[in-house]
Amino acid sequence: MPATTGPQDVSGRAGGQASTERLHVAIIMDGNGRWAKQRGMPRVLGHRAGVNALKRTVEGAQSQNVGVLTVFGFSTENWSRPAQEVSELMSLLKAYVESDLERLFKAGVRVRIIGRRTGLSPDIAEVIERAERRTADNSEFVLQVAFNYGGQADIADAARAFAERVERGEAKASDLTEKTFEQLLSTAAAPPPDLIVRTSGERRISNFLLWDCAYAELVFQDVLWPDYGPEALAAAIAEYRGRDRRYGGVAADDVAVAG
Repeated sequence: MPATTGPQDVSGRAGGQASTERLHVAIIMDGNGRWAKQRGMPRVLGHRAGVNALKRTVEGAQSQNVGVLTVFGFSTENWSRPAQEVSELMSLLKAYVESDLERLFKAGVRVRIIGRRTGLSPDIAEVIERAERRTADNSEFVLQVAFNYGGQADIADAARAFAERVERGEAKASDLTEKTFEQLLSTAAAPPPDLIVRTSGERRISNFLLWDCAYAELVFQDVLWPDYGPEALAAAIAEYRGRDRRYGGVAADDVAVAG
């Protein structure tokens, strides 16, 4: 389905996307480990450099007509990584919030964390709640961090939530539609992404926004995440705007030619 945000949105047309469209851009931030390895550094330093890339990208997104930026911070599969690396990733979330929360608040950014809250340590849960509470009234820009998130897990959780409604007698199986189902996803508060970007040259979406990406444009960039920033984001958006989004339909001129 078309996904736009903000009161001044206009739909994209055949031959490219309108430049005034407020976009939802989602990024799979990949390449921290390889960036560190290329420099003979521990992986943790790559993750730390990745936090700086996130700061640059958030600042750049706000000036490029992006209304929502969703980033893949920590997946449900990342728990299988070495304990030291997992601990470092948790610490980086805390450090990012501690260092940038007030700046984000003053810039009108609303922080939203999507994903499972179960299994997170109390200190991480507190950091997440504080970031969301502090920025809850902001509306200039939305930063969604997918943390302890997996697309399959999100779909399973939504299905379970609906099944529980049926068990309680609050709904019938026939009530389930695509629209009612997506309202049970952790991503329900934002429109579906217009553009999904993956860095580092990999060509897959790795269990990211599986339901939501149905009509998203995909852009793969050969940039390791710690080297990312506003220029790379602008290049991805420029590629997106040159595409023809039809949402399963056909352009009027194609119908005329076929006739």
